Amino acid sequence: MAEAQLRDQHGNPIPLTDQHGNPVVLTDEHGNPVHVTGVATTATPAATAGSGFGTYGGPGATAVTTTVSDLITTQPRDTRELRRSSSSSSSSSEDDGQAMFSQCHFLSHSHSPVPNSFLPPTFRLRAMAAHTTPLQLNRFAEVGNTVADAAGEVIRKYFRKNFDVIHKHDLSPVTIADRSAEEAMVSIIQENFPSHAIYGEENGWRCKEKTADYVWVLDPIDGTKSFITGKPVFGTLVALLQNGIPILGIIDQPVLKERWIGISGKRTTLNGQEISTRTCADLSQAYLYTTSPHLFSGDAEEAFIRVRSKVKIPLYGCDCYAYALLSSGFVDLVVESGLKPYDFLALVPVIEGAGGVITDWKGDKLFWEASPLSIATSFNVVAAGDKQIHQQALDSLQWK
Repeated sequence: MAEAQLRDQHGNPIPLTDQHGNPVVLTDEHGNPVHVTGVATTATPAATAGSGFGTYGGPGATAVTTTVSDLITTQPRDTRELRRSSSSSSSSSEDDGQAMFSQCHFLSHSHSPVPNSFLPPTFRLRAMAAHTTPLQLNRFAEVGNTVADAAGEVIRKYFRKNFDVIHKHDLSPVTIADRSAEEAMVSIIQENFPSHAIYGEENGWRCKEKTADYVWVLDPIDGTKSFITGKPVFGTLVALLQNGIPILGIIDQPVLKERWIGISGKRTTLNGQEISTRTCADLSQAYLYTTSPHLFSGDAEEAFIRVRSKVKIPLYGCDCYAYALLSSGFVDLVVESGLKPYDFLALVPVIEGAGGVITDWKGDKLFWEASPLSIATSFNVVAAGDKQIHQQALDSLQWK
């Protein structure tokens, strides 16, 4: 992937790097590289938004740490000139805790600004650190497997045994198995990758630094109610994010000893064997799963009912296990509301690597920028084994 090149008003190259000095690559929403040249202007404070840190610097430019977000095109060009209209030196916080952004406008070659009223729709460009190598991915997957093994050893000791159940502030149950398993998982990650951050369901953010390119997101027992009642349809979820994007996902069922592994750029496996979703061209033939119809409310409940009324068979239960079944070709559609990042991030590489699609209810890709200030906000998620019924489900949800 080619490195993005920015230039100041004198034509001098402006290096674009992350906070660690690594080259930053600009890509569009589909992951395609975008090459830009630019004219830097004086830095001015801006509100919080965006994702992926970068540093602009060089002769004639103000060096500031910022993110690149919301670039507006005036017309298609192989090489576009970029004027930075604002960049960040403040750190107001949003739900994702990100600190800075830069609002930019593409200009014509004459450097004449185009009025905003004449600009076409905005599209997002993400500033990402240099691509993770296959060797790194293999190492991450190796440690991810060890993390899942450690959680499984703890969970099996408590499965169908007597133990106390505690209810958190949101009334969701938590057990000693949840907490002990998470601590075992965290210990292994910290031993192998001390510079990586960790965000666990039970204990939130852990990191020696304020930011990290790699963040592990953990849910030791997704489906605690099933675990408590002795049903082996819960799972351990392990996700690794690079700048907010899931590049590794593991769904582990420790009692049945089934493990789905999704790695960016590779085919998903179940216990080492490659798997794929099944084709289903029409919603009327689809098998739909959701954890419970009672978890929907308000507009989300009405949206779900519209989808449910069109499928062949609606089914309930399973939590993350439903997504695992979808990736193996036994289920066609999963629709859920109010999921936290640790509930779905591990699912993304697993489903995509099996040939499926997983997005929010608007059809946008799922990612999450974790930080010490992060709040685990809720997401609406739809996953499908076939692109056709995914689109039909989106059309039925009518989510704005």
